[in-house]
Amino acid sequence: MARANSFDRLRRLELLAAHLKQQGFCTIKDLAEMHRVSERTISRDLQLMRDQGLPIDADRGRGGGVRLDRNWGIGRLNLSYGEAVDLLISIAVAEQMKSPHFLANLSSIRRQLIASFSAEKRARIDRLKSRILVGTTASTFVQGTVASGDERTIQKLHQSFLDQHSIIVRYKDESGKTTTREIEAHYLLLNYPVWYVLAFDHHRGDVRTFRCDRLQSIEMTDNRFQVLPRTRIDRSLDGNNSLK
Repeated sequence: MARANSFDRLRRLELLAAHLKQQGFCTIKDLAEMHRVSERTISRDLQLMRDQGLPIDADRGRGGGVRLDRNWGIGRLNLSYGEAVDLLISIAVAEQMKSPHFLANLSSIRRQLIASFSAEKRARIDRLKSRILVGTTASTFVQGTVASGDERTIQKLHQSFLDQHSIIVRYKDESGKTTTREIEAHYLLLNYPVWYVLAFDHHRGDVRTFRCDRLQSIEMTDNRFQVLPRTRIDRSLDGNNSLK
């Protein structure tokens, strides 16, 4: 428990520094509410940051406000494992899309991130990257039907994809009909800007494609699955399972 609390505090200190750098002036109350801790805890965190050399100024005349010198640079960015995985996958997608602009430093960033992981975690990340597929650009018709997905629902999909747990989804199909089914998120496909999950559908007993923005809700299960081989997915995409 002590180790978990220490990690939480380290993450909070990093987020506090980043927030102060971006926002300039904040009150102790606002920071406490943002991080769901007491004002006393935030005050102790800020004092620790000062002790570590961060130029944090207090303005007692304006509701306990604090600010960080904007000339100060954060210098080192500490990412959690999940955040680093997300960033590496985003880099992999950008590289696969082969845009000729603004990608010159991606290889260097990727190498630095990968170097920070153990060999075991690097292997795991490679397996995850192999499950992210980049296809063609979606048709104008499909792009015109894309809706903004629910953030919490997409987060649950992301977690089930990483942890290889099946999920119970409510899904609205192209005709507007909503069904509930249990699926396994084996692969993700980007037909820019539309994301699809290529999943084994327990109801159909076969691989099916679901558009991520049509997922209405997701309930996590404890049922783990083994990732299907890519050849099984390719056969499904070559069949009648169209991407609409």
